[in-house]
Amino acid sequence: MRRKLYERDHEDFRATVREYVEREVLPHRERWDADRMVEGSAWLTAGRQGILGLAVPEEYGGGGVADVRYRSVVIEELARVGAASVNLGFGLQDDIFLPYLLSLATLEQKARWLPGVASGELIGAIAMTEPGAGSDLQGIRTTAVRDGQEWILNGTKTFITNGIAADLVIVVARTDPSASSHGLSLLMVERGMSGFERGRKLDKIGLVAQDTAELAFEDVRVPAGNLLGEEGGGFAHLMANLPGERLSIALQALYPARVVLDWTLEYTKERLAFGKPLAAFQNTQFRLADMTTELDVVQAYVDNCLRDLNAGELTAVDAAKAKLASTELQQRVVDRCLQLFGGYGYMSEYPVSRAFLDARVQTIYGGTSEIMRTIIGRDLTGMRS
Repeated sequence: MRRKLYERDHEDFRATVREYVEREVLPHRERWDADRMVEGSAWLTAGRQGILGLAVPEEYGGGGVADVRYRSVVIEELARVGAASVNLGFGLQDDIFLPYLLSLATLEQKARWLPGVASGELIGAIAMTEPGAGSDLQGIRTTAVRDGQEWILNGTKTFITNGIAADLVIVVARTDPSASSHGLSLLMVERGMSGFERGRKLDKIGLVAQDTAELAFEDVRVPAGNLLGEEGGGFAHLMANLPGERLSIALQALYPARVVLDWTLEYTKERLAFGKPLAAFQNTQFRLADMTTELDVVQAYVDNCLRDLNAGELTAVDAAKAKLASTELQQRVVDRCLQLFGGYGYMSEYPVSRAFLDARVQTIYGGTSEIMRTIIGRDLTGMRS
């Protein structure tokens, strides 16, 4: 089905992104996987090319473009070469971290942080998850106690995307122990603050070049001027940004799934079994037909969600549907495609094997599939279990 999402300007931008990906990402991807880290130069070059910080206002050095379809183009082009780790890192920066700055930061904070975010000199992260608190944000135990013109921050976070490379970390902390969800606030912790330590870079089965880390905060004195948004407003701020975050994950599931299907279609046309191509067998054709149909259907829904996000109309429920449908479909597609590759699909030298491993976390982070179903189900029935 011909998509009607993009206009000429988006396709012109695609040429810039594709040139960047082929020059700055593709030649280094294997080495980054081996080193388990994406080089900082990839961020700096992306900043210079105008691929990062698209929504940062021009006065702060960004593109000044709020149209999320440009971000969709970046995700597509990185997915095209199987650069899932880079995609996640850039997506965390532009789709999750940056919206907090744009919507909550004061003029002074924007002047201090946005230029570096747009240039790739400052890498961002958001620290929500704790060893004992994942989807349940009310279980957060990290605390921040006001002491004059500073907050004293204590706690630990885990599974933090960009955790090793991050220069700026938005930390979700409990500033009022008696106020439940209204007692959470967002504090910006900066690289070099005393008591801010990075733990181990976590060893994952997929997305190996993406630096996911444990973070520790021991009596970190955070200036009062680093409070992001309203004191006690952390939970509301997090909820407001979830639709965009979950749609970003949906795109990073849907586009790679399409790429894996393309690889599989090409392989089954070339691979012979019993004297004819695998693609000539009815079983193969049925599998391919099912996958392309499902991808087209989900793509149409996600494209509508992109339009709604641009218009400021994307709801948390619709974003949950997009994430649930896209990530679950990705699981099915990469599994079926690996099967069609046969034994070769199990070999690390074939990109489908890496795609299989990279995809597995998509139904977990950003809210598990079970959480997405709960959000949708409660909205549908009006009932809570």
